[in-house]
Amino acid sequence: MWLSSEGMPALAYHAGLDAGERQRTQERFLNEDGVIVVATIAFGMGIDKPDVRFVAHLDTPRGIEAYYQETGRAGRDGLPADAWMAYGLQDIAIHRRLIDGSEAPDQHKRVERRRLGLLLGLCETTRCRRQVLLEYFGQRLAQACGNCDTCLTPVETWDATEAAQMALSCVYRTGQRFGAHHVIDVLTGTATDKAERFGHDRLPTFGVGAELTSRQWHSVLRQLVAHGLLDVEHQHGSLHLTTESAAVLKGERQLKLRHDPLAGRTRTGASAKPKRGSPAASLSEDDRAIFERLRAQRRRLAEAQRVPPYVIFHDATLVEMASRRPRSLEELATIGGVGQTKLERYGKAFLDVLDEAPPPSS
Repeated sequence: MWLSSEGMPALAYHAGLDAGERQRTQERFLNEDGVIVVATIAFGMGIDKPDVRFVAHLDTPRGIEAYYQETGRAGRDGLPADAWMAYGLQDIAIHRRLIDGSEAPDQHKRVERRRLGLLLGLCETTRCRRQVLLEYFGQRLAQACGNCDTCLTPVETWDATEAAQMALSCVYRTGQRFGAHHVIDVLTGTATDKAERFGHDRLPTFGVGAELTSRQWHSVLRQLVAHGLLDVEHQHGSLHLTTESAAVLKGERQLKLRHDPLAGRTRTGASAKPKRGSPAASLSEDDRAIFERLRAQRRRLAEAQRVPPYVIFHDATLVEMASRRPRSLEELATIGGVGQTKLERYGKAFLDVLDEAPPPSS
């Protein structure tokens, strides 16, 4: 496994594993810090680990409900966590194949197609993702969250009407039989055996979009699908015009699309401080060092008692300890998450760590 070869503790979890191996994976995930689980949706239900800091989707979920539920497994302790998702046109084709190939009634299939379309809209939105997400569930967030990627790095838009007309025309002139790669080859004027075999190198659209890169055209086609101007055939992934395409082709509708960020772009200063999803992201350098020593103490206690570390204290509690640095049991009792039972059981062990630290700076 690639993650393991890179020195990261990673485990697989899927329905094909025997029950014993799945149980061992769950126990390691719950009891150890920093364990990565690469899993299907078979994993996660009923696992209430509060300090999950990162959830990545390498396959598009079935809809916004599934995305919300699955990303909601991160940050249950109230500290920052990150959710990340990658998707492409092939994901759409796979979902369409599953929907169209099911034995569900036509009405149910229409509902599922609409859910998929709304998820694509969330993926390609230029607005605050939190606002879009909550609106789906009938709620309203008056101000942008200031925390999602489109808030942290506002999305630039461009008038893509002409580019959309090129793309739609190319899909039509190539017979609505081909997927994104071939359509992009024709648009960029790339001389391939397929283009020559089908005579597409002689079409008026051959090379008409050479000013855009292949990556940029992939972005345009994805967004045209998200806007309902193109459809992806479920069996072979070929692109088709929709009833909405005509208005753009005739110049009756203007279209603005998002500029995708450049590859390798990172947030300013990201390498100089902990990731935003780190529980210690809000702490000073000195406080972070104390936080790590508190975590080590928690891990020793958890291993001795054979319980998950969060059963001792949540990360949020350790963050508050590191920043406030209580010196007595009475002061420790004022920290969130430190009840009387835990104070009696673990208080001295954590005060021993805090006693070695200097007082917090004013």
